[in-house]
Amino acid sequence: MDFYYLPGSAPCRAVLLTAHCIGLELNKIIVDLRAGEHLKPEYLKINPQHTIPTLVDNDLTLWESRAIMIYLVEQYAKTDSLYSECPETRALINQRLYFDLNLNMVFGKYFYVPIKTKTPFDPEELKNLETQLDLLNTLLAGNNFAVGSTLTLADLSLLATISTLDIAQLAKGANIDLKKYANIKKWYDNMKAVAPGYKENYEGCLEFKKFFDGE
Repeated sequence: MDFYYLPGSAPCRAVLLTAHCIGLELNKIIVDLRAGEHLKPEYLKINPQHTIPTLVDNDLTLWESRAIMIYLVEQYAKTDSLYSECPETRALINQRLYFDLNLNMVFGKYFYVPIKTKTPFDPEELKNLETQLDLLNTLLAGNNFAVGSTLTLADLSLLATISTLDIAQLAKGANIDLKKYANIKKWYDNMKAVAPGYKENYEGCLEFKKFFDGE
């Protein structure tokens, strides 16, 4: 199946982490957003919303990373460990996925405009980001995983986001400090050790770093 993506994109990396977990090979096709490849007619035919990631699996075309992650697990995983069939556990996984969606949006609002326009970071937007990180720190209290006692899609999506923030700390003037959040740090250290595909995820983070390093 074809997977249209950018290595530096956190949502794209969340899908790649999922594929690693279930042992699925994707035909990875880079879409260069800076070159406008997502706006070319051939890509718009695949995804009229012109976003990444996008998955094409036979007759199915799907975008939005969390929808893709759920589809891959339900279609190809041998067990339900990543996305439990238990309604209560699945509801918690969904909640964390939606939480991560919001966290990613708040981070993007804080980070991308100053980087693109070379203007100062907005302290109020930083407060909004820190509020979300405080909430995540609370959710992870006493836990090695986002939901329950095993790795789930919630962890994979959050891992892609938090590893992006970890790299974003290096951006001049960003003032992001993950060290303040002990529970996030403990969870993140555990994810580095147990999440299949973390190496590729980290390599993607280094590609993201090039974005704000001006490379």
